Amino acid sequence: MIKEGRYWSALKSLEDIESLPQSSLSQSPFFIYLLSSLPSLRAQVKDAVTASTKSWLLEIRNTSNQVGKLALEAMRTRTRRWKAKREKEPVLKLSHVGSAVELVTNEKVEYNVLDNDQLKVDFKPLYQCIHIYTALDAVEELQRSYQADRKAQASLILSDRMSSATSSLSLATTLLPLTEDIIGFFIIENHVLRTTRSFRSQREVEELWDVVVTRLVQVVQAILKNEGDVDTFLGCKDVILSFIQTLEGYSYETEQLRSLIMILFESYADLLQRTISAELKKAVMEDDLFPMYVESAEDLERVVGSCWLRKGQSEQLLKSPLPVTLPWSQAFYSACSCIRQFVDKFYSFVEGVSHHHRDIDELLSKALDQLLARHVSENMAARLASARNISQIAQLITNVEHFQAAYPVLEEQLMKLRATQRGGSIRLQSSNSFTNLRSKSISHLTAVVNDKLNDSMDMGAYDWTPKESDGTPSVYLFDMVNYLTTVVDTLVVRSEVKEDVYKGALAHIANILLNLLVGPDIPVISEAGIQNLLTDIDFLEDEFKRLGREHLTTVFSELRETSAVVLKDDVPGFATPALRKANYSHVNPRRLSCLLDKLARHGGSSRIRADQERGEKRRLEAQTVARLPL
Repeated sequence: MIKEGRYWSALKSLEDIESLPQSSLSQSPFFIYLLSSLPSLRAQVKDAVTASTKSWLLEIRNTSNQVGKLALEAMRTRTRRWKAKREKEPVLKLSHVGSAVELVTNEKVEYNVLDNDQLKVDFKPLYQCIHIYTALDAVEELQRSYQADRKAQASLILSDRMSSATSSLSLATTLLPLTEDIIGFFIIENHVLRTTRSFRSQREVEELWDVVVTRLVQVVQAILKNEGDVDTFLGCKDVILSFIQTLEGYSYETEQLRSLIMILFESYADLLQRTISAELKKAVMEDDLFPMYVESAEDLERVVGSCWLRKGQSEQLLKSPLPVTLPWSQAFYSACSCIRQFVDKFYSFVEGVSHHHRDIDELLSKALDQLLARHVSENMAARLASARNISQIAQLITNVEHFQAAYPVLEEQLMKLRATQRGGSIRLQSSNSFTNLRSKSISHLTAVVNDKLNDSMDMGAYDWTPKESDGTPSVYLFDMVNYLTTVVDTLVVRSEVKEDVYKGALAHIANILLNLLVGPDIPVISEAGIQNLLTDIDFLEDEFKRLGREHLTTVFSELRETSAVVLKDDVPGFATPALRKANYSHVNPRRLSCLLDKLARHGGSSRIRADQERGEKRRLEAQTVARLPL
């Protein structure tokens, strides 16, 4: 019977022999020998059933991986089914597999990974062994042996699989079969715990579980410590998450594994941010600062679909006849693509993680602010600082304005993608950096234009001490105005930017003329020289009036009013506070005093007595004006 595996029958037969009633045979040598052999025969039964169980343990060790595979596939099927349901019902968006909502809502499909068409795990050898050991009053011995064997098997799983996982590349290929082994191992443990009453204790199973999980966490963290590929982190997270979701269904504690996911997430987010930062810097610093040119409808749809544009702009561009010259350059498109990739990969990691960081959305917002401010805005500012080509500076301004317009669209998308149920709007703080960059860009463009204007302003040939005004504007003004209007009007920028450039250019011209009039470079001036300067200003004002920009000529107010005090011989009026406020509010007393000094020098250098007396008068007026409060 032992050879046939009928261990219980063999044991029962021995008990029957021992319980035979007294008879004449009881004293026979054979019966006495038989009774003396019962302990040995029981030991044979025990050894045989033990050997059968050892063989069974070896079989389930080899079967554990298949059990794990089937369990993981069942979980993946369940996850796909729930994901499809969430997509159809947005109200379920924030509910993950294993959540209370999913458990109640999802159609539960019963599937036994231990007994199905592909696999049937037979626990009869173990049950039989427990039965025999119980009958022999040796179940504690079996419990100790079984725990030792399973502990050894668990250690073997870890050592066999992890011995080859010495790098992130090998870990990526080893982690999945390793988790399949562990899942199968502990599903079998769970089944034994539930079906053998007091043979296994919860403490013994938890002891095995804690050892395995602790070792798994240590190995994964050590190997990924210096990993530089975000996709490796993402792949490991997916495997570990499926591992967690599968074994949570069997009531195993997974907090340590969930903590591992969040530790990996922090490393992943940091690596992802560094990777995208490098891509953003390259996109900005290598940009040619020329408008993108798109020839095919497919490319146009791809580019427009990747960029965050103001309402209606996408539709307008998609209707444009091909080929299309887009308003932005390659850098804007590349940056939008990088940011989209960052957001997608950021949320890809926390997808399905029900116990993720409470401030996950805030972490994303802060990361985006750093990317946009430090690696887009600051690098664009660096390009701006070295840019001298006017059309490229104008393109940079257009790019900046598109980034500004992108913020509300990006913030709206983030609100739809947010991982938590917090209400309220999302506001990215880095938008201020682009507001400041736009102002700097326009100022830089104006400065470059002004540098070009300096080249055309031939002030060296200017006669500041003529006896009479000739009443005609300076020749250089015609070329200067023609250059300015040609350059500014052909800029591919918004009208507001052109307005700012014109305003800055006129202010620059006014400042140069005013400095010549009252500054130290021109020591002597005649009243006719002042008249000639006013003739030039009249010309400029007429030209800008013709261009419809008369409102910009207010920059000449100080120059005109300062000249008026002198030409009207109205220093006494200027010295009167009420008249000064009403007629000469833009005049600076110190500058007026300088102009009067120049006129005094001109009069003093004359041999005509009347001019000398007028010069002395200007000298005294200069002293009077210099004492006036600012």
